[in-house]
Amino acid sequence: MDTADAIVIGAGHNGLVAANMLADQGWEVRVLEATPQPGGAVRSGFVTASGYLSDLFSSFYPLGIASPVLRSLDLGIDWRHAPEVFTHLLPDGRTATVSRDLATTMASMEQFAPGDGERWRSAYEEWSRISDYLIDVVLTPFPPVRAGLGLLGRLRTAGALRLARRLLLPVRQLGAELFRGEGATLALAGCALHTDLGPEDAAGGIYGWLLAMLGQEMGWPVPAGGAQQITDALVARLEKRGGQILYDTPAERILIARGRAMGVRDRLGRDHKARVVLADVPAPALFLDMVGERWLPPRMVDDLTHFRWDGATVKIDWAIDGKIPWSTPINSGTVHLGADLDDLTRYSGHLATNEIPPKPFLLLGQMTTADPQHSPPGTESAWAYTHLPHRPHWAADEIAAHVERMEAVVERHAPGFTGLVKGRHVFSPAGLEEADPSLAGGALGGGTAAAFQQLFLRPIPGLGRPDTPVDRLYLASASAHPGGGVHGAPGANAARAALARDRLLSGNLYRTVISAAHRAVYASTDRYPDQR
Repeated sequence: MDTADAIVIGAGHNGLVAANMLADQGWEVRVLEATPQPGGAVRSGFVTASGYLSDLFSSFYPLGIASPVLRSLDLGIDWRHAPEVFTHLLPDGRTATVSRDLATTMASMEQFAPGDGERWRSAYEEWSRISDYLIDVVLTPFPPVRAGLGLLGRLRTAGALRLARRLLLPVRQLGAELFRGEGATLALAGCALHTDLGPEDAAGGIYGWLLAMLGQEMGWPVPAGGAQQITDALVARLEKRGGQILYDTPAERILIARGRAMGVRDRLGRDHKARVVLADVPAPALFLDMVGERWLPPRMVDDLTHFRWDGATVKIDWAIDGKIPWSTPINSGTVHLGADLDDLTRYSGHLATNEIPPKPFLLLGQMTTADPQHSPPGTESAWAYTHLPHRPHWAADEIAAHVERMEAVVERHAPGFTGLVKGRHVFSPAGLEEADPSLAGGALGGGTAAAFQQLFLRPIPGLGRPDTPVDRLYLASASAHPGGGVHGAPGANAARAALARDRLLSGNLYRTVISAAHRAVYASTDRYPDQR
């Protein structure tokens, strides 16, 4: 049996963040990665045509540049920005654009309704007063006591109550309260749909507001040379501190004795012993497949049957022999297109009723516009994705037909686009999962962003912390609070919990408190899990 201080399952960015933080404390860390390469959904590759670099999964990183976790690791990322942050392109050709230059954004929003420029300024000034504390509240372990008290001190009681209300608003309602025209509301609504929350979904407003205001403040940058630079920096940092990554080594079972994680058995039958185990895998995979019902409270097992995934995804990468010929000039890195506000509601309704949207809403990235290293001069490396209902299987002809719909949306707004395509690569939902097993069924977020699966309800009703009912086993993936996005918080939170548990004097008290909380949360008339 090989031995390390910590075993981390999964070399996605959260797993690598956790591994780095433990290695910083002198721990011997081994990472077990199921695929041949690290990074999970933070990777780049040449999949369309020679000389055209694609960010294969995630791209544009507002939460990455804002994350105190990633900043603390000092990764040395060279961030690049497109001239404008993002544009929402309406069916009639009008555009609502957010720029890092506030005056430019205000002028864009003013076109939709007199006074909306100033209203945008007011919304941004409100954001600026609390953004430092709010980011810490979102990304630090739950409950965020220190950051929460700081935010309360900044807002006072009256402001805190109104922020609490805003946290629950659908994005349509939030836009109607903040603005008069459609443009600014669409800017928020398109951002909310980076998750699986439509215009009428509770808490969609806060996601839209957060991403839009981060764009206004910091932009949505990309690493020079592609998303892979983030992963490469995390791997190099870990290896410099003695960490080890084993590739093509899927974890199969958590080794447990007397209710405590003792290590991991991989699919080749090798056992890896450790003081702690941190799992950067989806919650259902960890608890139901790797742990098993014997070691879990019956109520927790029942709760896991209600875990909800976010939507499936279809993604196209293109090599464009020229710039995209937009009918309305667009110089943003990210473009939201194919829908006005009511179209977004209809699109979300199709997804909610398990139907294929006949008019897909697209999120499109102009990578070379943001970082010239992505393709030859005068060309564009681009991508677009849209969502489908989360299903166990999609037929190839269904995916092919939807790819045609997606390209028709772009062609409608950029006549001649398809004639410039010199190479394309399509990720179906199954293809995404094959490339990264954590993207189950093509779900990008590790589970829905809906309010009923956030904070202490993520991934199921519990503590909102990475600790599990199995001692020294921690959930470190996007299934844990605070959820999806490239910010490293789930991995960092898991590492902090492991370090707290391992302290000589206070560790046992920490576990006693966590165990008591778990017993209260999962109490039922049935027995607690077998501790023999």
